[in-house]
Amino acid sequence: MTLFGTTLDGTQIAALVGLLATLVIWVFALRDADGYRRWFRGWSSEKKAETRERDEPPSRTPTGPWG
Repeated sequence: MTLFGTTLDGTQIAALVGLLATLVIWVFALRDADGYRRWFRGWSSEKKAETRERDEPPSRTPTGPWG
């Protein structure tokens, strides 16, 4: 096989296939890590909102004839 004017033998072709497979694995791993990061940030913000809501005193609504 000739690539860019250089003849490649079986070992070099296998090395290229291995490098491409490694690249594909890294792309999927990074995509999964990004998905986990997005999920974790959403989960964290939900927990913070729940904690903030739980810890804040309830707002008192005025009742009675004077407000």
